[in-house]
Amino acid sequence: MVDKFSASLGVRLRAARRQRGWSLGEVELYTTGEFKASVVGAYERGERALSVQRLVRLAEIYAVPASDLLPVATSDRTTVIDLDALAGSRGDDLIDRFLAAIQFLRREGSPDEVRDSDKAVIASLLESSVDAASGSD
Repeated sequence: MVDKFSASLGVRLRAARRQRGWSLGEVELYTTGEFKASVVGAYERGERALSVQRLVRLAEIYAVPASDLLPVATSDRTTVIDLDALAGSRGDDLIDRFLAAIQFLRREGSPDEVRDSDKAVIASLLESSVDAASGSD
């Protein structure tokens, strides 16, 4: 059975590998066998435990910070933002572009996933839009 953390870590590992444009076999070739394709695939499916040392090494290979590969802890509280309703509703190109970027970046996982950091940026953009519309500083 795959736990939520391992599955989330696997999604992030797969996204980092695909960002490089590599197949599993190409990872094995690039690392001259240090990481076997079958093992990397098992990490990505969350079927195999990954040590911190191996995680850091994969991050180096993929040229990303190791912290970017770690899943973000989530709370049990759920906030739902209807991205389709928000997009275009304010006529704000900056918000529309940010929402499109969220949807693009989340294509590896849940495309409707909006993280706390995304919510903070959206709130900031909405506040800026309100300020600009009202003429306040």
